[in-house]
Order: sequence, then structure tokens, then C-alpha cells
Amino acid sequence: MERVPAGRIWAKRVGYSRAVRAGILIEVAGTAASGPEGEVVSPGDVYGQTRYCLDAVRQAIEALGGRIDQVVRTRVYLTDVTRWEEAGRAHGEVFGQIRPASAFIGVSALLEPGLLVEVEATAVVT
Repeated sequence: MERVPAGRIWAKRVGYSRAVRAGILIEVAGTAASGPEGEVVSPGDVYGQTRYCLDAVRQAIEALGGRIDQVVRTRVYLTDVTRWEEAGRAHGEVFGQIRPASAFIGVSALLEPGLLVEVEATAVVT
């Protein structure tokens, strides 16, 4: 297995990687809009946070030899599901032609206050 480190202050404590590749499968962990020290990126901006998450997902997949067009599933977690269209716009800009299976899920909170969106992805590298 190959791993991409999460590079966040809580990753060692929690014990997770940003992404793991096992054979042809790449799993990208829940990715939120936080910087290395846990600071919130694009505060209050669902679209901006989603774009940040999707860029981090792409980078992790590429680091493991995959491509964004090999994503077969995404999950988008929102602390305010009524703002799904903002997240959906960013998701559509990246995945509009790829069209992976996807779910937009409302949650009560994420790891840090101010985080509005978290994205997971699965890619199959052939």
C-alpha cells in the first residue's frame, strides 16, 4: 500500500492519511478546508471551501499515480445542507464531465468550528 500523509496537526493523533492506494483503488479521506495548523480556509464560503477540498483531493490522487477523471465516487458533507448548490457548483466544475456516483450529506458539525464542507473520494486506477 502507498499513502499520502494528511499534513494536518490532528492527523498523527487521530492516525490517518490523506489518501491510501491499495492496488487499483485509491481512497481519499475526508478532506476539509483547513491549513496545516488547522486554520479554516475561506471562512463562511461553502463554494471556496469546496474548491479547496477538491483541489486537495486531486493532489492526493495524483500523488498516488491516479487522475481526477478516475474518480468513481464522492461524498460531500455539509454543515448546512441547504447550501448544497454552492458546493454543487464547485463539484460540477471539477466533475461535470466525469460524473462519479455522489452523495451530498448534511452533518451537524465538522472537526473545527468554521469548517462547512468535507469531501471524500474513491478512484479506480486502471
